[in-house]
Amino acid sequence: MISFLDDNFSQLNEYISKINPSLLLLLVDENTHEYCLPAVLANLETTIPFEIIEIEAGEEGKNIGTAAQLWEILSEFGTDRNALMINIGGGVITDMGGFVASTYKRGIKFINIPTTLLSMVDASIGGKTGIDHQFYKNIIGTFALPEKIFAYPKFLQTLPFTELRSGFAEMLKHGLIASDQHWNNLKQLELTPENIEPFVVDSMNIKQYVVEQDFKEQNVRKTLNFGHTIGHAIESLFLQQEAPIPHGEAVAAGMIMETHLSYSNQLIDEATLAEITNAITAIYPYLSIDNFSHEDIYNLMLNDKKNSNGIIKFSIIDKIGHCLYDYEVTKSQTETAIQYYKEAYKA
Repeated sequence: MISFLDDNFSQLNEYISKINPSLLLLLVDENTHEYCLPAVLANLETTIPFEIIEIEAGEEGKNIGTAAQLWEILSEFGTDRNALMINIGGGVITDMGGFVASTYKRGIKFINIPTTLLSMVDASIGGKTGIDHQFYKNIIGTFALPEKIFAYPKFLQTLPFTELRSGFAEMLKHGLIASDQHWNNLKQLELTPENIEPFVVDSMNIKQYVVEQDFKEQNVRKTLNFGHTIGHAIESLFLQQEAPIPHGEAVAAGMIMETHLSYSNQLIDEATLAEITNAITAIYPYLSIDNFSHEDIYNLMLNDKKNSNGIIKFSIIDKIGHCLYDYEVTKSQTETAIQYYKEAYKA
């Protein structure tokens, strides 16, 4: 399913020629329209008609209003079920494009060309599509696999540093939940596209392997949510304030807090807690959550999709390279973990 593109994009052209869709729908935002779409168009070798659809960049537009606009546009184009949507962008584009494609006329084919580190190693893989609603992250969505994922690591060179750092959080997560070797390779890496690129395939393979075991997230796929239970709650609170933060920065904060939950449940020792905390705080800035009450954060966690019967289910590590899922912790433990995060940056 995952292919790495050469400089001629020959794998993409071969795929399009093979399936021979009725129409190509190229979904981009204003950033990928400027920095990435030209490379795709310059190498696209096909006589199949295509349309370029641009939406605004950013999480704020990942909502039902944008989805409705896209459905209307597809209708205006006379899009039939043999069309192919090509999502060229970061996580917002692959989430939104996949959702719209999987629901339009009960589903048309789509492929992902991830252009950010976050989308390469995480969002484009696994068949989770979704949009946000009422400040809840990805609360509306489908499980729908892309036909193919075409990665072109040279797109990493188009990213601002904050985007590169955001995606790197998911790579660190893959090491913490599934591979101590991957974690050790990454934890002191200087963040440049050239340094990160050799390890992208390892992260993609880790995620793909987990997803293949549990597509509908009934068991082991839940481990991919490490750092996300608290992280998503914090991200949602910043969205409510109309001050969105990079997804990876929220996940990084969440990983520190959820690592502390591992420690408070005696699953890891203090040295492991310190190693993970020090590595993450050395890379990621402190998120000012002082204005958010513990109750605000906790209430958003209660609405997490993975919970049942009002019980928050965490994915937390029991060592570097292995993760438990459906783990219940006390409310006071989460409050202590949040306080630990605040103190970690004062040391």
